Amino acid sequence: MATPAHPYWPRELSLPGYVPSARPGWQCAGAVAAGCAGLLALGWALGGGQGRGQGRGPLSPARRLALGWFLLCAGVHGILEGWFSLRHRDLPAATGPLAAVWKEYAKADSRYMTSDDFTVAMETVTAWAWGPLSFLTFLAFLRRHPARFVLQLLVSLGQLYGDVLYFATAARAGWAHADPRPLYFWGYFVALNGLWVLVPGALIADAWRHLGAAQRALDRPRHKGH
Repeated sequence: MATPAHPYWPRELSLPGYVPSARPGWQCAGAVAAGCAGLLALGWALGGGQGRGQGRGPLSPARRLALGWFLLCAGVHGILEGWFSLRHRDLPAATGPLAAVWKEYAKADSRYMTSDDFTVAMETVTAWAWGPLSFLTFLAFLRRHPARFVLQLLVSLGQLYGDVLYFATAARAGWAHADPRPLYFWGYFVALNGLWVLVPGALIADAWRHLGAAQRALDRPRHKGH
């Protein structure tokens, strides 16, 4: 049997018109990591100056991390996943920098190379719903808008639900689309996607606590007269 002219699993996967990436994997992963770190740092920095001159201090360290997280999500969902949503059919033959990133990640999940229906639908919703809403949540926390925890709950629930379905569909297929080597399966597939289970889970609990406290305060009997 001839060796397929691509690095993806299953090895018999057919990818007509496939063009190998001209960029090494470490370069693609490093560029994404640097971009994400930059967005996280920017969100953290902007959160440190909130409220001065208005009788309110800067956001707490945990809230500043959450601010950076939502800015990071806006970038990842809007740029990376937005590109995939629009160009998934062209990916096997595409050669640009974003195509190189997706070709590297697809070693962990080759469904991205075949315009798999679930993957395209999930990434489209993620790009055009959770991307803009992540940025709106970021702005809401910067301005301390009353709806900020409602937005946090909405975005985090959407991210968690999508990621659970993503893992579940891959598991039902017997992980057949993932390169079994540790870097790709445990590093790319499990660890990277696991972040969008753990962090949204924590943010859902955080939003639940704040919204519950607000509702309890609203439900308290109001004393008439003083």
